[in-house]
Amino acid sequence: MGLGVLTLRQRAALRDDWLAQRLDSVVPQIMHEAGVDCWVLIAREYNEDPVVKTMLPATWEGARRRTILVFTDYGWSRMAISRYAVGSFFPAGWDPDEEPDQWRRLAAYLEDRAPQRIAINRSPTFALADGMTSTETALFLAALPPSIGDRVESSDDLAIGWLETRTPAEIAAFPDVCARAHAILRRALSDEVIRANQTTTSDVEWWLREESQTLGYGTWFHPAVSLQRAVSARTAGFPATSGDEIIRHGDLIHIDFGIEYLTLHTDQQQHGYVLHPGETSAPDGLQRAVAAGNRLQDIVMGCFHTGATGNDILRAAREQAAAEGLRPAIYSHPIGLHGHGAGPTIGLWDQQDGVPGAGDYPIRPDTAYSIELSVEVDIPEWQDQPVRIMLEEDAFFDGNRIDLLDGRQTRLWTI
Repeated sequence: MGLGVLTLRQRAALRDDWLAQRLDSVVPQIMHEAGVDCWVLIAREYNEDPVVKTMLPATWEGARRRTILVFTDYGWSRMAISRYAVGSFFPAGWDPDEEPDQWRRLAAYLEDRAPQRIAINRSPTFALADGMTSTETALFLAALPPSIGDRVESSDDLAIGWLETRTPAEIAAFPDVCARAHAILRRALSDEVIRANQTTTSDVEWWLREESQTLGYGTWFHPAVSLQRAVSARTAGFPATSGDEIIRHGDLIHIDFGIEYLTLHTDQQQHGYVLHPGETSAPDGLQRAVAAGNRLQDIVMGCFHTGATGNDILRAAREQAAAEGLRPAIYSHPIGLHGHGAGPTIGLWDQQDGVPGAGDYPIRPDTAYSIELSVEVDIPEWQDQPVRIMLEEDAFFDGNRIDLLDGRQTRLWTI
């Protein structure tokens, strides 16, 4: 679905429409799956739980005072035990003139609802599921009578399930958001931005930031622009991702870039080659290296299936890649309401044998992933110097198959 050019007001209306759909459909789904009939989220102004942050109206920049959101009846009922209603999504359930103590009002509300299991956002494994501070947790538990307090538990499944699950409206819009990021990335890897022997890697990074802002998109990390070139300039480990390196003829340029638009985040990596005078295409060895990267993408995506953990996918993909003679590194991750999103970690660049905890989380339907990886290839035209092709593209898994949201790079862009 093409979103077209939207004003800030139109974006806000669309975001609120999506939020209403998410609250009405995703919350009951994840609470029923987890068998939890009550979910309490507590945050204070300027110190928002990352989950609470995604449940606020588009016109709110953050929580107000102490914001308490409560889902009961397996998500079918919701209330803000706060002075203010939270937009049209959570009616206000606390009148300080009747009960001055907000904690007592919360305890009374829960006693009246009599939930059997009360989940809060505390997690030693997932930062995004660990949003309730120690202070708020202590005050909350102290306010509850033992009959209610004994029912409080931590639940990764609710926070992660809320953040990772994409609704039909989000799924329809995500390809357009990815296409917008691709368009900027393509321009960055062109003569519009790069002039050999003049432009620096930092120049390209800041152009990406400025252009994204001009177009009305957020950037959730500073873009990383690096280069590899023939001779002895190969960098050990990851190439330098910032600095003031001048881009020269014959350089292989790499960009890592992502935007945020309508709450959805992208994360993409592509390469360009700066032609020598008289050259009309990149060396065949570099083109074959990109093809090897594409093959590794296919292998990783071919290992996706519902219920597989991130570590399962990592192990299976690495075994198949090695059997095909590839030299891979796989470090893919969920994406959506955050860039490094909620859900299973599929390797880290420095943890190729598996990631305890986050890597043990299973793949679920209606989730999106950034297929991030690299492959090392010897380049004959560069005296068999090894080069790392680092690719990253966004994809959606519907429970049966995974597809790229807006295609991928299959040949080097030339500059």
